[in-house]
Amino acid sequence: MRRAVITIGTFDGVHSGHRHIIEQLQETAAACDGETVIITFDPHPREVLHPDGAPVKLLTTLDEKIELLARQGIDHVVIVPFTRAFSELSARAYLEDFLIEKFKPHTIIIGYDHRFGHNREGGLELLEAEQNRYGFQLVEIPQQVVHDLAVSSTKIRNSLQDGNIELANELLGYPYFMEGKVVHGDKMGRQLGYPTANIELPDHRKLIPAQGIYAIKVHLEKQSLNGVMSIGTRPTFNGVDLRLEAHIFDFSQEIYDKVLRVEMISYIRANLKFDNIQDLIIQMDKDSLAAKSVLAS
Repeated sequence: MRRAVITIGTFDGVHSGHRHIIEQLQETAAACDGETVIITFDPHPREVLHPDGAPVKLLTTLDEKIELLARQGIDHVVIVPFTRAFSELSARAYLEDFLIEKFKPHTIIIGYDHRFGHNREGGLELLEAEQNRYGFQLVEIPQQVVHDLAVSSTKIRNSLQDGNIELANELLGYPYFMEGKVVHGDKMGRQLGYPTANIELPDHRKLIPAQGIYAIKVHLEKQSLNGVMSIGTRPTFNGVDLRLEAHIFDFSQEIYDKVLRVEMISYIRANLKFDNIQDLIIQMDKDSLAAKSVLAS
């Protein structure tokens, strides 16, 4: 790569807050006729360093993150396998054997609080001390930008878990989406007049929004379709397993084993347990009308 301008981070969600750093990366690269490089890690470092901690919930799977960064025009996205051995590199080995040897950076753009190396012993101070020796420029991302980034990520996760899809989408800068393969269910929706596509996500770490009914947009191959989605355990049927079930309006194709991307547009209501099937169908009719109204506007 030519005159690499690099930054390092998880970039989960590639949301509006990340755009500031991406724009700075691109402006710096343009000024030196260089190429933009984002270094990120998989799995999430927390999974390796704190395996017994709370499960990591991702806004974007690895493939989704790569796609979103490519959409932003990043030249190189480097996925580093985060292992226990990698985490135990000394700060100097991380700098010399990883950053310098692998990337020969022209510029490193890094958060004021970014730490690296075993026990987080390295940071801006080491980079500042060594930049002349290795001939790279150093750009610090200020505290306020890093703080705003963390606040945005937390707000997005909380909004999704609260069912506040509109706020999450505003902060992301695009509709939150889930993508997965259509698998066989028990065909209950078909019997109710609402056939559904049961979606199986490829990564259990993907954050699933609050249980409830949602207006959605569905992308299937080159088709863009409207629909309504249930996230839940189907309380009327005393279900226990969480399901993602999408009903696509005016659609009758067999799509088992195909990949659907579902964009979450609006939360309609919480899940309810109905006394009988007829009441459930009446409510599903209302949900469809509500979703169509939201999607039309």
